[in-house]
Amino acid sequence: MSETLLVTGASGQLGHGVIQYLLDKHKVPPANIIAATRNPESVADLALRGVVVRAADFNDAASLETAFKGADKVLIISTGDLDLKSGRRLKQHENAVAAAKNAGISHLLYTSMPNPEPVSPVLFADDHYSTEQAIKASGIPYTIFRNGWYQENLFMALPHAIASGKWYTSAGDGRIAHGARDDMAAAIAASLAGASNESKTYTLTGPHAYTTAEIAALVSEVTGKPLDVVQVPDEALTEGVKASGVPEDFAEVIVSFDVNTRSGRIAMVTDAIETLSGRKPKTLKQFLEANKAALAG
Repeated sequence: MSETLLVTGASGQLGHGVIQYLLDKHKVPPANIIAATRNPESVADLALRGVVVRAADFNDAASLETAFKGADKVLIISTGDLDLKSGRRLKQHENAVAAAKNAGISHLLYTSMPNPEPVSPVLFADDHYSTEQAIKASGIPYTIFRNGWYQENLFMALPHAIASGKWYTSAGDGRIAHGARDDMAAAIAASLAGASNESKTYTLTGPHAYTTAEIAALVSEVTGKPLDVVQVPDEALTEGVKASGVPEDFAEVIVSFDVNTRSGRIAMVTDAIETLSGRKPKTLKQFLEANKAALAG
């Protein structure tokens, strides 16, 4: 491969994982990989392997243009800046898209979310939808990965729920096909290393969609601890999340996930991970078994 591949958010778990797969699975020469991050010292392990490390700050458009210079393909991993009042994350993403266009990038890849259209109940969905629109308007060939919810996201709710024996939710009978972050990294790396320059959108999910009650039953089976699901109204769930110490704005984001699940907008199951990576995705039960001790305390 002679193309130079750049990954933003290289110090994050997804970005770091993508680069590891580029190196180990796809045998991309380290000198052809650029790891872009606000904190270059945090990817010293990649630098030791010969990966090019560049500083890139999504709040600084000039730093992005400098970082992207000489790259052929750029993977923009969506930032974690969820300040809903300022619209800062969308501006960050727009900075990156503009920098990619100015740098003459030949292919732009982006990590989005499933069904981010304006009707989505998820409070930050428009960050993704509007970024997708900016990418399409740029005229650069693109690959959009609509990443489903990570299995790892269950660490936010399950340890406390298992400890108390009750899992409070407003998701109703809605389903989620949680996927492993590592599986998504493998799929994204395969696409980034591939030869196709065709514009495509993939939704990445786990292999099976479960209701909250079905997840709770699996958790009980794996941990041996009873876990009852308690359905509550959105307002009561918001108050409960806030009472646990979560700031109000983020509590509302968390509850919007349940509203989204209840509405059926995250229930899809696709084979995109296997199609791209060539391997079977990890099941939810495998995840629970591998993390049994951490989940059950």
